[in-house]
Amino acid sequence: MSVRRLAEEQPTSFEFTPENRAWADQQIAKYPPGRQNSAVISLLWRAQKQNDYWLSKPAIEKVAEILGMPYIRVLEVATFYTMFNLAPVGRQHVQLCGTTPCMLRGAEDLKRVCERRIGPVGSVAKDGALSWVEVECLGACCNAPMVQINDDYYEDLTAESFEKLLDDLVAGRPVKKGSQIGRVSSEPVGGLTSLIDPSIYKRTSPTSGAGLEDSAAKKPGEPANVQESPAPSPPIADSTAPRRQ
Repeated sequence: MSVRRLAEEQPTSFEFTPENRAWADQQIAKYPPGRQNSAVISLLWRAQKQNDYWLSKPAIEKVAEILGMPYIRVLEVATFYTMFNLAPVGRQHVQLCGTTPCMLRGAEDLKRVCERRIGPVGSVAKDGALSWVEVECLGACCNAPMVQINDDYYEDLTAESFEKLLDDLVAGRPVKKGSQIGRVSSEPVGGLTSLIDPSIYKRTSPTSGAGLEDSAAKKPGEPANVQESPAPSPPIADSTAPRRQ
């Protein structure tokens, strides 16, 4: 693991906005007395988002003050989790997944786009519009390759669609989040391939084999969730009765 340090240049102070402070108080109130330190990650994340997606030393100190924690304990959390940016980033901060599934599906092509447009990994563009880092798995392996830009995922990318996505974000044009090829969630690229024949899961009559509608499986006049009672089972023979010889 690489050593993560705070940026050399730091602002002089940090204060939560009234709205964010109210949000922070709500998070702290979720925990029982003596357990308020559990809100540290939530508060650090909110501070980072307020501070243009990077976490300054004054912001870490403010979170420590609010939670009554030693500064070093909060610094340990901020430097351990790579989701916290310890130096300024671009207005559009690209986290590019380079783990095996994304690598096999074209992440190297996306890296070359970042290197050409922004600079070496960890760079911030001169105009401050873009920055990028390579990260480990972001959990969207089925839709590889993918990137996270600020708070949002963009999946099923190619070098061309990624380049256009960056152009649109920098220009302030609307962009489509999620899959860039139109598939829903993580369904197969070619469409559904299983459970597409209703006859294989439609309820059938035990006698005729014909399909039954829901209305045939409930009592007349009863709600749909009240179904016919099963037929009574035949009586079980009394094992204590004397057997015929």
